[in-house]
Order: sequence, then structure tokens, then C-alpha cells
Amino acid sequence: MRITNVDCTVLLVPDYNAEACDSAQDTIVVSVHTDEGITGIGEVDSNPWVVKTLIEAPGSHIMALGLTELLVGQDPTQPQAIWDRLYTFSAMTGRRGAGICAIGALDMAIWDIYGKATGRPVWQLLGGARQEFITPYASLMPDGWTLSEYRESLLEKVRWAQSFGFSAAKLEVCIKGPYAHNHLHEGDDAIVELVAACREVAGPAMTLMVDVAYCWSDWKEALRVLRRLEQYDIFLVETPLPSDDLEGYAKLSDATQIRIAAGEWLQTRFEFAELMERGCVGVVQPDIGRVGGITEAVRVVQMALERGKIVVPHCWKTGISVAATAHVAAVAPNCRFMEFQPSPVAYSRLRRELVEEELKVVNGKIPLPQRPGLGFELRPAALAEFAAAAEQKYAIGKVVVS
Repeated sequence: MRITNVDCTVLLVPDYNAEACDSAQDTIVVSVHTDEGITGIGEVDSNPWVVKTLIEAPGSHIMALGLTELLVGQDPTQPQAIWDRLYTFSAMTGRRGAGICAIGALDMAIWDIYGKATGRPVWQLLGGARQEFITPYASLMPDGWTLSEYRESLLEKVRWAQSFGFSAAKLEVCIKGPYAHNHLHEGDDAIVELVAACREVAGPAMTLMVDVAYCWSDWKEALRVLRRLEQYDIFLVETPLPSDDLEGYAKLSDATQIRIAAGEWLQTRFEFAELMERGCVGVVQPDIGRVGGITEAVRVVQMALERGKIVVPHCWKTGISVAATAHVAAVAPNCRFMEFQPSPVAYSRLRRELVEEELKVVNGKIPLPQRPGLGFELRPAALAEFAAAAEQKYAIGKVVVS
């Protein structure tokens, strides 16, 4: 079996909110085709138009070849070898950033082909499950243009998560800093009050995590707030500081009782090595597409295991990424939770509508996937609608030079 072609389809929800802290409003669906009629599907949480260009662009020398031309003719049952080939011969333009995101989407699709070709779920091809089930946490993004609206939305979603059977939830407290949702600009007191209110509603048994979306620029400022949050039994605080402030992460991790988590924006095992060794975080959060796909995510899991770190994969996109993340979580003995944005409370229609038969939560757990490959199907009508919205957006925003 050989790879014959790659198609890239950018998707966008028609009513997207450009002021939302929510990257699930667009995506790129990458389809890798073979000469045996098997097609694999992948995606990545990055700028979809940039990723499409990186995949389709040609190259003129062996330091910066195009990703599609590197893929055509390759055997998709050798995903690790293909990953190394893509990384090596696109290194001048692709060794970090969006280049790795593009490789990640392709790698996801290649593993999907491999599983479909062998009739096995991907986690079996990765060496077998290391746990009997996957434990999801409900990732709860509230809505609202005022702090009061945001608070009520978040509390409502905490109640829903409990009633649905989740044993853990992450509170998206994105109300301060450069990525504040809907341009909310609140202070530290509001962050503490939101967390306190959620703990009161959730009760003592539910595991709570907090995402503050890089809201502090100084580790001492962050520490003052985290010490106030310690009384609420928080499992982790995600991305309190900018990604590149490794020294700040190390000092913060050493000074608070709450686990510090980061890594959603990082690419490759090399950046994660720095995060673990220099940043000293207790929890690493590889996003399966952004880190470089399933191949690189599994490498990060192994590195974290060797260093005694917990893995809690980041997953904020459509059911495609949910499926891929579940297979990695299944083979990671140090994976305590998997991020799961439940469709019924998802902010984005893409998250709710793009795939058929996504993974089910049963009594607070996700059973191991059993279908071949990544184990999902796309909804053609949703694919067509969201692709049309993306095409219209590009046509409106395109600059024409005469």
C-alpha cells in the first residue's frame, strides 16, 4: 500500500466569534489517500489556512521540501519512519511552530490508515492499552460578555458535568490577560471568587482543575493568587505564565502546593524536554496535533514517564482530535485524565456536529475504542456547510493586488 495524495479542507463555523477564547471554531480536515482506497483523516488545532499552505506547498531543495511531495509513494504502515522523513526534509521551514502542526495532522491521518488497513484500533498498534478505561474531565468553557453572565454560565456547566457523571472538570477561567474571553478584563479577586463558587457547587468529591490562559506575566503575581486557591483543593492550574517563561514556571512550581500544568502550544519532544527539565512542571499537556501527531505524543508520554511527570493531554477541537487523543491516553500509564469537551455543552458547532458516533462517556469513564483506525466517521453535510463558510471568509478577507 502506498500514499497517493493529500486533500486539505478548511472548516469554519458561520457564526464564529472573533473575540472568543475558543479555537474550536475552525479546523482543517486533512485526508491522506492510498492506492488501496483507504483514506485516513487528521486535524490540528492551529491556523488552518497556514497549515493547508504548508502541506500543499512544493519545495526546491532537500532542506525544505513540501510535505505532500514527501508523503506520496510512502508506506502508511510505517508512521514513525514517515514522521522522521517529514521532519528531516522540511526542517528549514517546519522544525517548530505551524510546520510541526502540519506534520501532526498528517501523522494522525497516517495512523488512521494503518489501523483501518489492519482492522485494529490505533491503541493496539501503539503497543496495547496500559489502563482498562480512559478517565475524561469535562472541559467547561462558559459564555458571557459580563463577569456575572460568565459566572452563571460556568456554574451551570459545572452542575451539568456532575449530573452527566463526570468525576472531574476543568474550569475555563479566562477572564484576565491577553486571551481573556470576549475581552473580559477582570482582576485576581474575580478569579478566586469564580473558583470558590465552583467548588461550592461541585462539592468536595469532584476533582477540579483551572485554566487561566496565560493571564499572569510574573510568577510572583501568579503565586499570590495560587496560594489563595490552595484551600479549594485544585488538582492543577493550567498555563498561568507565558509558554517561554521556563524559569518562572520552575519557581512557581516549587512554591505552590497546586500542580502546575503546561504544554498545549509546544511542538516536539524537544520542547517538552525543556518544559520538564527547566520548567519543572508537574503535569505536561501535549496536544496531539500540535506536538507533532500521535507519533510524537507517544514519545512525549515516554519522556514524562521517565521523569515522573503526569500526562493530561490537551484536546480542544473536533471529534477527530478527541478520537486521536483517546488512543494516546489509552497507552499512557501516567495519563491521569483526558480533556473532553462534551458535545452537549460545547461552544462550537464544529465540536458538536462534525463527526458521527464519537466516543461515549459511560459512568464517568470512556471505554477503550474498538473500531479500526481512529474510529470515527465524518458527517458529509456538516463538512460541506463548514467548508463553504471557510471559503466565503477567505474570499471576503483576501487582499487583491492589481
